Amino acid sequence: MSAPTVVPQAERATRVPTRRHYVMCPPTHFAVQYSINPWMDPDSPVDAAKAMRQWENLKATYERLGHTVEVVDPQPGLPDMVFADNSGTVIDGRVLGAKFFAPERAAEAEHFRRWFLARGYRELVMPRYVNEAEGDFVWTGRYLLAGSGYRTVPEAHAEAQEVLGVPVVSLTLVDPRFYHLNTALFVLNRADQPHIAYYPEAFSASSLRVLERLFPDAIKVGAADADCLGLNAVSDGKHVLLPVEATALAKQIEECGYEPVFVDLSEIRKAGGAHKCCTMELHS
Repeated sequence: MSAPTVVPQAERATRVPTRRHYVMCPPTHFAVQYSINPWMDPDSPVDAAKAMRQWENLKATYERLGHTVEVVDPQPGLPDMVFADNSGTVIDGRVLGAKFFAPERAAEAEHFRRWFLARGYRELVMPRYVNEAEGDFVWTGRYLLAGSGYRTVPEAHAEAQEVLGVPVVSLTLVDPRFYHLNTALFVLNRADQPHIAYYPEAFSASSLRVLERLFPDAIKVGAADADCLGLNAVSDGKHVLLPVEATALAKQIEECGYEPVFVDLSEIRKAGGAHKCCTMELHS
């Protein structure tokens, strides 16, 4: 088990937030009606009203921090549509839609396709291969990190590079609890040298070597923070929205000059997603 990274006080940097453009979908129809990842238990009760309050607090937090949030209308019969980041990858006005692995979620892709078209996006491609968008595609500002192993297939990585016109780095996930890349890795700062955090045990040995080569100053996170989906976090370059349970990770990022912002999404997490899963970013 890897020890968490500790950064000396002298290495703290001054962090500057940048305004972000997010897309979210309210959990109006949220429920755990089936099991398509290890987090989901249809026999465990879900408090839909509490999930809505937690989602509203997340949205309000983004807006308080100065970010733009657009909302996609939820659709009945699609309880996982709250996880908006699985439905599109947007970089420089180009959109690669989603193709879901699980049939239970397949219809979400068409609703988001229509939303993009209604917003004037014309450089939009619906994929040939299974890709669950920002679930497995993480934009660092220089590379698109692309995960596979449980949902998005490796062939989708080349398709993303062709459609989005950015270099893609493929990574392999090896723990079914971290079935999407965004449950095991997130970007803290998209500077000239991107700064990331990740959970080493979620990746294959060769993928770890790639991460260590590309991101030598990355924060390596321990199991307790990974197990509460602490790496399904969202950063604006300074403020980092985290689960309330991710206390060790909060200390790690503070040592690097970031400001942790705790937002409880414990009810929504019952379906295997948290802050990032609820948040698609439109990368301009």
